[in-house]
Amino acid sequence: MTSSDQRGPLAPEDVTADSPFTLPGFFDALAADTLYGAVCEECDNAMVPPRPACYACGSRSVVATEQPRSGHVVSYTEVRTAPPAFADRAPYSVAVVELDSGARLTGRVDAAYEDLAVDQPVELVVREPTDEERAAALSYEADWPVHVFEVR
Repeated sequence: MTSSDQRGPLAPEDVTADSPFTLPGFFDALAADTLYGAVCEECDNAMVPPRPACYACGSRSVVATEQPRSGHVVSYTEVRTAPPAFADRAPYSVAVVELDSGARLTGRVDAAYEDLAVDQPVELVVREPTDEERAAALSYEADWPVHVFEVR
């Protein structure tokens, strides 16, 4: 992992839309092929997407750090009743993945439910949203990239 020069905001007014500590900033970085997380300098907790404060110890001493894309499945489920815009994709798998840094990220998995297992290694891939995904997204999310885990 490489560290950026981006320290966590110390006050709410320091949080700007382009900061990796906001969802727009996180997805802008992801679109530029960088997966950011925040690492707490007090307790070493890693959080993806980055947060301006550590949810483990409450410290605001966090640094935006590039995260690995590899990890393993911690928990998974199958979505059988999808939102209307994605009903034709059901069933599909969703997992909580612990990245090699220890941070956890939830996302779709490009595998059938019956082919998944706890501790299974996966890799995060990022792609442009399809027209269907853009149409289903909120206006400010329409151009955000889509992340999906692939089984290694």
